[in-house]
Amino acid sequence: MSDETETERNARKVREGVVTSNKMDRTAVVTVVERVRHPKYSKTVQRDKKLYVHDETNDLNVGDRVRVMETRPLSKTKRWRVVEVLERAR
Repeated sequence: MSDETETERNARKVREGVVTSNKMDRTAVVTVVERVRHPKYSKTVQRDKKLYVHDETNDLNVGDRVRVMETRPLSKTKRWRVVEVLERAR
């Protein structure tokens, strides 16, 4: 095997979204809105997905815009972690 195939790995997914809940301990729910073209009608449709995000410092508030990154499973539903806070809620 060459060095290329050993070091080559799939990049972790990165998403941007808005915090919709921070009631849990060290966990926040981030809603990511995805715009997809409908296969038949070619109309743009908005789909949202809720991601459970690890928030080690418990400093996220509802309304914050955050960037999250895929990580190893941290619990049954939690597979994302906060990379950075893009914008604080006003």
